[in-house]
Amino acid sequence: MIIGVDGNEANIQNRVGSGEYSFEILKNLVKICDEEIVVYLKDKPLNDLPEKSSKLSYKIFGPSKFWTQVGLPLNLYLRNPKPDVFFTPGHYAPRFCPCPSVITVFDLSYTHFPQLFNKSDLYQLKNWTSYSVKKAQAVLTISESSKKDIVKYYKKDPQKVFVTYLGYDRNLFKPVKDSNKLQKVRRKYDIRGDYIFFLGTIQPRKNLVKLLEAIKDINVALVISGKKGWLYDDFFSKIEDPKIKDKVILTDYVQDEDLPALFSGAQAFVLSSLWEGFGIPILEAMACGCPVIASDRSSLPEVVGDSGVLVNSEDVEAITDGIQKVLTNKKFAQELSVKGIAQAEKFSWEQCATKTLKVLKNTALLNG
Repeated sequence: MIIGVDGNEANIQNRVGSGEYSFEILKNLVKICDEEIVVYLKDKPLNDLPEKSSKLSYKIFGPSKFWTQVGLPLNLYLRNPKPDVFFTPGHYAPRFCPCPSVITVFDLSYTHFPQLFNKSDLYQLKNWTSYSVKKAQAVLTISESSKKDIVKYYKKDPQKVFVTYLGYDRNLFKPVKDSNKLQKVRRKYDIRGDYIFFLGTIQPRKNLVKLLEAIKDINVALVISGKKGWLYDDFFSKIEDPKIKDKVILTDYVQDEDLPALFSGAQAFVLSSLWEGFGIPILEAMACGCPVIASDRSSLPEVVGDSGVLVNSEDVEAITDGIQKVLTNKKFAQELSVKGIAQAEKFSWEQCATKTLKVLKNTALLNG
């Protein structure tokens, strides 16, 4: 059996979100799979992608523009042998495909909050995801919440939609108890005193404007780590509020090796998003023993379980109360820390890859 994989999302620097998922899935599929895997790329593979071997090869071709719609379909049709199944670890499958296809749809936040997306991105998300879901023989998604949306909005047979929960780097994300390491990271990012932590792309769906408002009257700093995304003008305008400005520390993108200390040193991690497909930083925070405050909607209750504080993300007062509940009750915060470590243990990239491989094999056998 030959499994074809679109590897472009994995083949990027400074991976977050879908890029991290694609990279981890590819890496773990190679570890557990005895079948031949062919990875299709626009550009040469980065050095940290799995090395070529007897069971893993790379096909690199263009054109870069409209690669999914033109370059990839042509290559799949013209080259032999063809894959027995083609896997796209993202929303956009090849426009035409001579073999059964499997895609991953992370979430349908664009159907719930279309106003939070650039018009060009929204058009592509809605239209390209629609044809990809319809053509796919199987759809993977990363939470039961997202599965319900896919079945509802795209009328996909629920028997063809499979939930594969995500994982985290278990070797990296652990509680950091070494005070020297904690102080080193504090100095690096100029953090003084107690702080709560946010990790993610700066974009409207992360609900950062309300988070800024929620900390206005709390005596704690807010460390925000993440790259600029889109439609972030309101966020940067809000930071200029005199009651907020001196409390916010913007680190931009943070290298992975610094994250365990940032999580471990924080009084809490807050992800009060309007919508999330999964929320990997939640797992990373819990694995480091950092108490979690998260939105009570979309997938986040599935990830957090009873190991964190769930809040109404559209209610500033509710976010404030959730933060205060953790900051003012050390015993409660310690209980969340212990529960969070146990909750994170339930998730792994190995499990995600194993379930993914099972779907790929079954799809090839049923549709071959």
